[in-house]
Amino acid sequence: MEPLTIILNSLHNLGRLILAHLPHVISAVVILVAAWGITRILEKVLSRIFSRLGIRESLSELLRKLVYIGVWIVGILIAAMIIFPSLTPGKILTGLGLGSIAIGFAFKDIFENFLAGILILLREPFQLGDVIECAELEGFVEEITIRDTHIRQTDGQRVVLPNSMLFKNPVTVRTDRDLRRVTIICGIAYGEDVDRARQVIQEALDGLESVSQDKAIQIFAQGFGSSSIDFEVTWWTGSLPLDIRKSKDKVVAAVKRALDQAEIEIPFPYRTLTFKEPLQTVMTRHEKNRRDSQDT
Repeated sequence: MEPLTIILNSLHNLGRLILAHLPHVISAVVILVAAWGITRILEKVLSRIFSRLGIRESLSELLRKLVYIGVWIVGILIAAMIIFPSLTPGKILTGLGLGSIAIGFAFKDIFENFLAGILILLREPFQLGDVIECAELEGFVEEITIRDTHIRQTDGQRVVLPNSMLFKNPVTVRTDRDLRRVTIICGIAYGEDVDRARQVIQEALDGLESVSQDKAIQIFAQGFGSSSIDFEVTWWTGSLPLDIRKSKDKVVAAVKRALDQAEIEIPFPYRTLTFKEPLQTVMTRHEKNRRDSQDT
C-alpha cells in the first residue's frame, strides 16, 4: 500500500499545484484571446485608414503584418509572465537576445530576404505590372511579398526572385516611363545618294502610328559596312515588350517599302575574292587544248 499512497500523494500535490496556478493559466488564456481580438480589430481599422490615405496595397499589407506580429509578441510575453511569475522582462530580453543571435545565424538568408523585402516595399523602386530585368531575367512584376518577388516572363513562365537578389543587383525598370527608344540598322548600297536615302527613311517613319511623333526621329549614317553604308535609325515607342516588337515590325516594313519605291538598293552582302595567281577557267583550258591540237 505504501507505493500507492506515494502515488496518490503525488497526484494530490499536483492537483493542488494546478488549482493554485489555474487562475494564472486562465488569465494567460484571456490575454491571448484579447491579443487575437485586438489583431482582428486593428487589421480592419488599419485597412480602412490606409485605404483612405491612398497607401498602396503592398505597403499596407506589410504594415498590417508588422502590427499583427507586434501585438502577438506583446501578448505572448505578458501571458508567459503571468504563468511564470519569476519570469521578469529583463530575463525575457536576455533570452530573446541570445536566441536572436542563434536564430540569426541559422536563418540568415531568410532574414536577409525579409529585410530586403521591407526596404523594397517602403522605397518602391518598381510596382506591380512593371517590366523589370535583373541578372538576365526579365518579366512583368506580378506579386511582391516580404520574402520574394514574382515576375512573369514574356514566354509565360513564372520566376520567383529572392528580394535580396533584387536589392543587391542592378534592376532595370523598363516601364518606368511610357516611352522607350528603339534603334535598328539599315544599309544602302555604296552607289546610292546618302542624303536622299536619309530623307526617304525619314518620310517613311513620319506618320507611323507606332512611332511617337512628339520626340525626334534620329537617322544617322553610322559607318561603312562591308557591303553597304549603314544608317542608325532611332525612334520612340511604347515601353511594353509587345509595343517594341510591333513598332519594329511596322518600321522595318515601312522603310523597306519606301526604299523600294525610291529605287534605292538595299544590298546583299558582297564578297570580293583576290587570288595570288591568275585562275584558268574550264573554257580557257579547252581553248588551250584546242590550240595545242591545231598546232600539232
